[in-house]
Amino acid sequence: MVCVNNRIKTSKYNILTFLPVNLFEQFQRVANAYFLFLLILQLIPEISSLSWFTTIVPLMVVFTITAVKDVTDDCVSICSKLQNEKWMNVRPGDIIKLENNTFVAADLLLLSSSEPHGLCYIETAELDGETNLKVRQALPVTSELGNLIFHFIGGVVCEPPNNKLDKFTGVLFWKDNRYSLNNEQMLLRGCVLRNTGWCFGMVIFAGPDTKLMQNSGRTKFKRTSIDRLMNALVLWIFGFLVCMGIILAIGNSIWEQQVGAHFRIYLYWSEVVNSSVFSGFLTFWSYIIILNSVVPISLYVSVEVIRLGHSYFINWDRKMYYPKKDIPAEVRTTTLNEELGQVEYIFSDKTGTITQNIMTFNKCSINGKTYGKSVLINVLPKTVPVDFSFNPLADRKFQFYDHSLIESIKLGDSMVHEFFRLLSLCHTVMSEEKNAGELIYQVQSPDEGALVTAARNFGFIFKSRTPETITVEEMGKLVTYQLLAILDFNNIRKRMSVIVQTPDGQIKLYCKGADTVLFERLHPSNEELMYLTSDHLEEFAGEGLRTLALAYKSLTEEHFKEWFKILQEENTSLDNRNEHLAAAYEEIEKDMMLLGATAVEDKLQEGVTETIASLSLANIKIWVLTGDKQETAMNIGYSCHMLTDTMNEIFIVTGHTVMELQNQHSDREYFVLQAHALEADLENEFVEVACMCQTVICCRVTPCQKAQVVELVKKHRKAVTLAIGDGANDISMIKSAHIGIGISGEEGMQAVLASDYSFAQFRYLKRLLFVHGRWSYFRMCKFLCYFFYKNFSFTLVHFWFGFFCGFSAQTVYDQWFITLFNIVYASLPVLAMGLFDQDVNDQNSMDYAKLYEPGQLNLLFNKHTFFICIAHGVYTSFALFFIPYGAFYNTAGEDGKHIADYQSFAVTVATSLVIVVSVQIALDTSYWTAINRFFVLGSIAVYFAILFAMHSDGIFVIFPNHFPFVGNARNSLSQISVWLVILLTTVVSVMPVITFRFLKEDLNPTITDQKPLQNYIPRVYRRNSRRSAYAFSHQEGFGELITSGKNM
Repeated sequence: MVCVNNRIKTSKYNILTFLPVNLFEQFQRVANAYFLFLLILQLIPEISSLSWFTTIVPLMVVFTITAVKDVTDDCVSICSKLQNEKWMNVRPGDIIKLENNTFVAADLLLLSSSEPHGLCYIETAELDGETNLKVRQALPVTSELGNLIFHFIGGVVCEPPNNKLDKFTGVLFWKDNRYSLNNEQMLLRGCVLRNTGWCFGMVIFAGPDTKLMQNSGRTKFKRTSIDRLMNALVLWIFGFLVCMGIILAIGNSIWEQQVGAHFRIYLYWSEVVNSSVFSGFLTFWSYIIILNSVVPISLYVSVEVIRLGHSYFINWDRKMYYPKKDIPAEVRTTTLNEELGQVEYIFSDKTGTITQNIMTFNKCSINGKTYGKSVLINVLPKTVPVDFSFNPLADRKFQFYDHSLIESIKLGDSMVHEFFRLLSLCHTVMSEEKNAGELIYQVQSPDEGALVTAARNFGFIFKSRTPETITVEEMGKLVTYQLLAILDFNNIRKRMSVIVQTPDGQIKLYCKGADTVLFERLHPSNEELMYLTSDHLEEFAGEGLRTLALAYKSLTEEHFKEWFKILQEENTSLDNRNEHLAAAYEEIEKDMMLLGATAVEDKLQEGVTETIASLSLANIKIWVLTGDKQETAMNIGYSCHMLTDTMNEIFIVTGHTVMELQNQHSDREYFVLQAHALEADLENEFVEVACMCQTVICCRVTPCQKAQVVELVKKHRKAVTLAIGDGANDISMIKSAHIGIGISGEEGMQAVLASDYSFAQFRYLKRLLFVHGRWSYFRMCKFLCYFFYKNFSFTLVHFWFGFFCGFSAQTVYDQWFITLFNIVYASLPVLAMGLFDQDVNDQNSMDYAKLYEPGQLNLLFNKHTFFICIAHGVYTSFALFFIPYGAFYNTAGEDGKHIADYQSFAVTVATSLVIVVSVQIALDTSYWTAINRFFVLGSIAVYFAILFAMHSDGIFVIFPNHFPFVGNARNSLSQISVWLVILLTTVVSVMPVITFRFLKEDLNPTITDQKPLQNYIPRVYRRNSRRSAYAFSHQEGFGELITSGKNM
């Protein structure tokens, strides 16, 4: 077996592969291969009328600029690799030590830890999105070694590397014995060691063999839909170019046969030309070279510059900067900006992306009275929170704004005291007192932490526990309760209870759980209080809060002993033990007295609800893909208003075959997907049903399945997809989507390193798409439309001229004008438009979501608009050639001299072209800046400056063979008739455009021409669907672990 090292490659290139891989990527653009072909043609003197350097210099510039940009995009990943270099040499079989709060960097077999019985606690949010702590336990035979673990000599035989996060099968061979291994002994790469001083582990899988990397997928070369369209258009243009070449070549053969033969006495054919047919063949290639500027090399240079500029605009956007953590937005791939304006599907992780992973105690109902301020009302800066200074052990981060609750506690309200006493006793939290007065709680789930912290601040402080006792400080007095039993939580019971004995001998049962379950087990005397509390729960649920009901029951010693005897018998039964235990729990958990209810807020990231509402208005479908279970996923869906009570009944995919799924099919507004729906034979049904829904939530999906969902939508819907996440479990999804976004969150930088864009908060996604994405798409489309128009106008003049020059491949313009037109005269104005133009400002782009739809529908640049641009260019070239030709035909100048010479005609057509394209870009520009004005006027000024310089006597004396147009500009442009021809050509070229746009805006206005409807984002109130906070507990509680004493 070959052992791989732990080196993870996050970059596309290295020193050896950069040149070949980058050139391979660049030649995937059809145009680059096309230009290389033209360069080869220009090296053949018999067919080229242009110098080879006119192609090779721009081509090298394109390759260089693109290569520099690509290596810049990749350098962050390379830097990341160097930062992790200390892990590079870890190999399978190595034994390594991890300390508390460190990431697990390879798949390890847990051997021993600082905790009793080889226990350790891990957080797996990076792998499955679950924030609750999980327990792993070493084999007893290795846990006893402790720090002597380096004397361990053994071997492991296990399954091959795979992407299954919840399964592991292996055998440990040690001291002539075999020990079975499973997932309970494994620490996977991406986990974080929590509440454990240290642990030792043996590396099982390293580097790309780890389960995390097996789920991450391969880095893909991403191209935008416009790039792919341009590749097709270049092929079409090349076909059009070939057609023009064939027409002109046939014309040359006919002309040489019928007319050219009469002039061979003094116009000899070259030795290689021996027939008119062969002359036509050479002319074909000559015209291919002359007309190649219909797709100029400068197009790709300009596209890269515009994309780079758009990337810097995103990086510099202060409105996407997160000052709390000093995190700006960052573009990590500069080639996808315009695709941000075409997104139709967003695939989002939940934990850390939509939520903050923070649960807070907001409101409560105690004995029929509510306490706490509504979360729907923003707390004013002047609002004073409750002062907890009387409690030295209070959590200083905890804030509560209803002073009446603390007053009730201080006044000794027995029901309020009992309420918080229950919260301080009924849980599976474990405490650790690091320093005097500094309590650290080890919580199984965030909701338990929020409730115990609330009790702590209100004077009921959970201090410590043993397998038999719980110690609580109640209003400054230390009280130790005997822990008689823990009736643990599970997904069926939806509640947990503890039975304790007070110091004065009373036995009490304290229970908390979902109200729907708890209310059924109350004493009949609680009916009136139950209805009142139920109304409060409705109110809490309407504010999007997680609710739990609380109840207690006093037990006699005889009753408890009788029940406990039954419990012990059921606990030792061999058949159906769980069912028997559940029945025993049911027996004791009845006729309870209602105390009240809690309301906990699962804090969403700031602006999540508004962002999701705005994205939905823009017809963007948002799918949440999470490793959490169904209840949790639905709760978050309600919290961020993706799910509402106005929607139809929930549709949960439970079928395992196509027929079962079809039988479940119905018109739903949303549905919740279980992971098995992604099986191969259900793919088509899944996509068909899911895409009809307004909201889709996929729960219990692995990282690999997240990527599978994205790939299915890409395959079947042909839509632009965006994936956003913050953890390593999102990497494969981020890589699979057209656009991947990483949230710079609490859980490291794995997702950011794999992403194309990164920022700190989910709410910035709205600005990224609606402003930067929409502007980038709008600008790139206008740039391409103008560029193709401009170059067809410039190039097709040669085609018309061919019919009047004997199809001799003679160019209309001076060779220097051909070289400089796209580089100097017409490059900067269109570049400025591509960088700065905007149809509406950023605020309107944010306010009117409907403005985003043209990008989704691909309206601004498609095959139809391309052909309109081509037709416009053909018309302009026709006017540019035939108006001067007709005006100069048999015409004398003002001095009586003939001005219909080739050079005067060339100068007139070139000047008309520069002015026409400048006027056209002025008409196309929607947003004028000082830079636009300077570039448009400056380009015209530079043209005339260079024109008079190249036509001057001085430069002709120095380079007589390269500048033959001596004095022509001065002679031609000094005549009024020439300027009148230029004016007429300009008017004829642009007037149809002005007329068409005027009529179109009046008769068929676009969405930006109209005043869009104001976004209406209603505040959604939840009714009739309470959600238990226990939705955040993903497994059975730590009850059995606590009572066993293994964790003590």
